[in-house]
Formats: sequence, structure tokens, C-alpha cells
Amino acid sequence: MEQPAVVGAAPSPLPPGFEHGNVAVEGAELHYVRGGFGPPLVLLHGWPQTWTEWAPIMPALAETHTVIAFDLPGLGDSSIPSGGYDKKTTAERIREGVHELGFREVSLLAHDTGALVAYPYARDHPDEVTRVAALETALSGFGLEDAYGISWHLGFNQTAAPVPETILDDDDVPTYLGWLFSGARHPERIDQDSAFQAYSTPERRTAGFEYYRAFAADAAHNRENAGKRLQMPVLAMGAEFAFGPAVADSFGQVGDDVRGVIAPDSGHWIAEENPEFLIPCAQLFFGEPGAPAPSPELEDCRA
Repeated sequence: MEQPAVVGAAPSPLPPGFEHGNVAVEGAELHYVRGGFGPPLVLLHGWPQTWTEWAPIMPALAETHTVIAFDLPGLGDSSIPSGGYDKKTTAERIREGVHELGFREVSLLAHDTGALVAYPYARDHPDEVTRVAALETALSGFGLEDAYGISWHLGFNQTAAPVPETILDDDDVPTYLGWLFSGARHPERIDQDSAFQAYSTPERRTAGFEYYRAFAADAAHNRENAGKRLQMPVLAMGAEFAFGPAVADSFGQVGDDVRGVIAPDSGHWIAEENPEFLIPCAQLFFGEPGAPAPSPELEDCRA
């Protein structure tokens, strides 16, 4: 299969002041990258990426927070569990990892699939989550289904095994993922090579598909538990050229303090396409310990 002419950035190096680590949880071992000082801020990546998607913003966030960027179970350098890819189970695994690292109360910054995990974490443990920033996804059961007819990969990745596994082999990864990234506003800013490497084995691709195959169960679970509304501040950020206001529309159905923001000049991968916007937004929103979250829209992050 001919590969598209997509130029990826060089793989993300470990940011200065950060270190790798691993922590055992129920059914898996989680890989993480940690750095900085201050209250803990947990970063949860999306598909088809790993912790490296956060590399452009991690040093700035580490100036005021202990930043912990996990690889989701089965992805990146975390081990591949035999099951439990629904977002509630994944949230409990991340929470266990947080506890094993010695933290109880955290803030969450999450993108795409990671934001689907951050929601049950915050919903089921509201006394342990101070603030949530959710980037570029609507929630299963509350609007994500509306995107199924827009982005073809959402349906393909949910297809029962072994259909996508049979269609995609190792050589097809740059073609498939490169096609996804080509829809970005600034594909040249995305660390595509890291994504190609991270999903270059059948086992890792299957783990990624399993997160999608759990969407129906996630939707049912989210609707059943929607009465447990989020009380902590939620920053719901969509990209100008992707989800836009749909993120705030979705989280507004399950949260009482949702601040909607649109990231300008960005496609789906905000942390890499427009870190200059995301960094001040995150700094304003997460702020200092005990400080009230700024006003809605965060004054367009004082650009």
C-alpha cells in the first residue's frame, strides 16, 4: 500500500527535569513520565498517541505542578491488560497508579480517549479531583455518537475483532495514522513518528481498538450515572477546526461548572498544534492551589 507524503516531527525527547517510571496496578503496569513540583496534575493522552503528545507543554506546567503523564493501559510503554478497556475500569487503574505514587487529590488534563477516562475518574471520586480540563471529545452517551458519521475511523476502530486487525498490518500503520494526522490544521507540528512506533505491533493496535470497542458500554454506563454531576470546575476545550463547541455542549450535560473554550488555529491535536494557546489556558485554569478557577472563557486565555 502506498504511503502518503506526510512529514512527522522528530520523536519527542524526554523533557528536561522529567523522568520515566512504572507503577503496578490491578491487571497492568502503567508507564509514566514525571517532573516538576507542586500539586499533582495528571495528563491523559488520546488515541493514537502516548504521553509524548504532551511534551510541548509539560515543562511550562511543571513550573507550578508535579506533572504526571501516564501511558494508558495497553498503550505506549504501559503493559497490555487482558481486558478492562471500558473507561470506568481504566479510570480506576489510573487512580490506583496515582495512589501508588503517593497522591490522593489531583487535577486532570486529558485529551480525546484520555478525556473519556477523566470523566468517570472525576465523577466517581469527586473528593479526589479538584479540576478537570477535557480536550477535543464529546462524551460517549452525550454527543460522541454524533461524530460517528463524520470521522470514518470511529466506526472502523469499533469493528469486532479480528476485522481491523486483519485489514491493517505493520506496514499500513503510517498510511492509516498518517491519513488521520493529515486532517490536522498543522500536521507538521505533530509527533507522528512516535505514534507510528507506538502502534507498530498487532498487540498495541488491538489495545487501541479495544478502547473504541468499549464505547457502547461506556455510553450506557455514562447515562446510568449522569445523576452524579460533576461539581468541580471543568475546562471543556474544542479546537476551531475539529470539535469546537461540542466539547462544552457535551460536558455541560453532566457538569454544573463547565467553561467552554475554543482553541484557535488548531485541529484535533491542540497540545502540539497550538501549545502557545493551551499553556496559558492551563496555567490560568489550574492556577495556584486553593485559588478559584478564573471566569468562563478564561478571557480567551488572555491572548
